[in-house]
Amino acid sequence: MMNFLRASQRDDKNAELIDLGPNSEHRQSEQWGFLLVVFMRVVAVIWLMQGLMLWKVILAPDQVPLDALPAPVATAIAFFAVADLLAAVGLWLASAWGGVLWLFSACGSIIVILFVPEFHAGGFLMALLSLVLIVVYFFLTWNAAQERE
Repeated sequence: MMNFLRASQRDDKNAELIDLGPNSEHRQSEQWGFLLVVFMRVVAVIWLMQGLMLWKVILAPDQVPLDALPAPVATAIAFFAVADLLAAVGLWLASAWGGVLWLFSACGSIIVILFVPEFHAGGFLMALLSLVLIVVYFFLTWNAAQERE
């Protein structure tokens, strides 16, 4: 025979699994995690636009076609066109691999900007923006991990 739980026991078990009610204490404890997800999605939109602009350079160049550019510049454009879009998808999904790929792409673009400032529109301003976003990402990730403990 099956062992059925009493109604009060069933309700207690279900309340632990799915919390749809307005539990303010539970909601406040996830504040940093929520902010991290919102931040990741905002950065995902920025990186998506950046990746699409690089694909525009590859597919419909305004000035010089991709094959006429120096090999290191063309390689960097192709690399960041792919990496930025993959990072944007991972960030939008708020996955760990998305954050890692975005950090790799952002750090790579900072290094490229230091050696070739005209690679990105905005130059050093874009590198500074990337650096600030990285610091904010680490801050939010740290606080989100602390609130889970």
